[in-house]
Amino acid sequence: MSFPTDLEIAESASISHIKNIAEKIGIDNDDLEYYGKYKAKIPLKYIDEDKISKAKLILVTAINPTPAGEGKTTVSVGLNDGLNKIGRKSIAVLREPSLGPVFGVKGGAAGGGYAQVIPMVDINLHFTGDFAAIEKANNLLSALIDNNLQNRKHTLNIDPRTIVWKRVMDMNDRSLRHIVVGLGGSNNGITREEGFNITPASEVMAILCLSKDFEDLKNRLGRIFVGYTFDRKPVFARDLKAENAMAILLRDAIKPNLVQSLEGNPAILHGGPFANIAQGTNTIIATKTGLSLADYVVTEAGFGADLGAEKFLHIKCHYGNLKPDAVVIVATIRALRYHGGAKKGEYETPHLSSVKIGIANLIKHIENSFKFGLKPIVAINKFMTDSEEEISFVQQECAQLGVKAILAEEFTKGGAGMTELAEEVVHCAAHCGNDFQPLYKVDDPVEHKIETIAKEIYGAESVVYSQKAKNQLKTIYDLGFDKVPICMAKTPKSLTDDETKIGRPTHFKITVREFEFAAGAGFIIPILGDMMRMPGLPSIPAAERMTIDRDGKISGLS
Repeated sequence: MSFPTDLEIAESASISHIKNIAEKIGIDNDDLEYYGKYKAKIPLKYIDEDKISKAKLILVTAINPTPAGEGKTTVSVGLNDGLNKIGRKSIAVLREPSLGPVFGVKGGAAGGGYAQVIPMVDINLHFTGDFAAIEKANNLLSALIDNNLQNRKHTLNIDPRTIVWKRVMDMNDRSLRHIVVGLGGSNNGITREEGFNITPASEVMAILCLSKDFEDLKNRLGRIFVGYTFDRKPVFARDLKAENAMAILLRDAIKPNLVQSLEGNPAILHGGPFANIAQGTNTIIATKTGLSLADYVVTEAGFGADLGAEKFLHIKCHYGNLKPDAVVIVATIRALRYHGGAKKGEYETPHLSSVKIGIANLIKHIENSFKFGLKPIVAINKFMTDSEEEISFVQQECAQLGVKAILAEEFTKGGAGMTELAEEVVHCAAHCGNDFQPLYKVDDPVEHKIETIAKEIYGAESVVYSQKAKNQLKTIYDLGFDKVPICMAKTPKSLTDDETKIGRPTHFKITVREFEFAAGAGFIIPILGDMMRMPGLPSIPAAERMTIDRDGKISGLS
């Protein structure tokens, strides 16, 4: 008998009314804003800084992934179930899925197997409308920009050639990457080059996830950099009087979303910025809401620890005044084979010699965690094709570093397969002496911050800047945008800026090709290599295998 699909598991699970989940964590039913029976929004008034200081924050990150990913969300959901199973009051606080991956490669992003958040179909399809609200707020600013170009009486004199703001849509559509708008005569606007990003790549998404309250959200929206006037004066969203209207569209989106796991444990899903070009983690508001309502909060940071965890620690912790109490690094045997040189089609075949080479990638991430003052726990996300000798080898190598590597069997066993990891997380949060310290200060020179990440986290020997990047760096200093964290934009597949360099490369340089800056979100973006902000669909997209019958029953969404 074959293992059931994620959707089959999700649809066969018993699901509680969301008011019952809210009651478990002390939320009054009258405070919930219901979106049907199984999902609801939580008002911001539940954030309590005194309670936050007493709760434990658990960060789940990973090694550099294979193209299929290593299961951080699944482990996060399973760990939350495991913590509740051993009697701890815990909430999982995670990102919302984007429709791009849902209909592109993944086909769903709400966990997997018996470690899922539900209602799975709702979460993957529109959910509570947060992404749509972000898309509308983003595109309202685009409309105001083009309207100002057209308006002869109230113009800001914006030079269309300098406009950096793009429209967004939450779908993979490569044809929209580079377009021309305003065709068809003067009544249809000013003709100029434009383009679309996918919604998770919008700065509005990054802003929502880093805002501490509604007033902070509005101020950050006003600080969005649009471009320059013809006489080289910077133009911001506030100059277009856009921030209030944009904030109005985000009035409900700023509130976190409450759902549940298959085992009826609370989960908060909120926000979803990309991790390769943005900060890759849920909102500060959601994390603080969770910490106010539970004793433990399990959260995740996108892609490998060189992207997700580094940005979580340097960007989110900076703006949210947060400190993780424990770190879990997710590793899979198949990814260690991949980093050891196994080719596509060989990832699922036991190969100890490849694992012995590939483990260098995991060791680097462990060492990086120590640099932040954090002792990690390794979760070996178990697959059916893992051999006992491969698992034993990984555990022995981690033990030599003083780190425990524990099997995570959430996919097939749910919370019951995560109790050992949950016990170790509780122990480590209380007794490992974790004292998070960032590797740089935000007031350090930009070059120093970049060099620190490149050398300490990636293992690079040096950083090289193109002439274009040098010119843009001067602009960043001239505009006074330098005293903020760094948000490196690079491939998740490698510790380097070259996705073909797997494992733990040495003797390499990092090249900053160009710079962008998110003045509203509050970070500088050094771009390493080509970054894709509007993905395309694969040759056989997940959308092609999805069906819906006359009764509305969906198949293939997993």
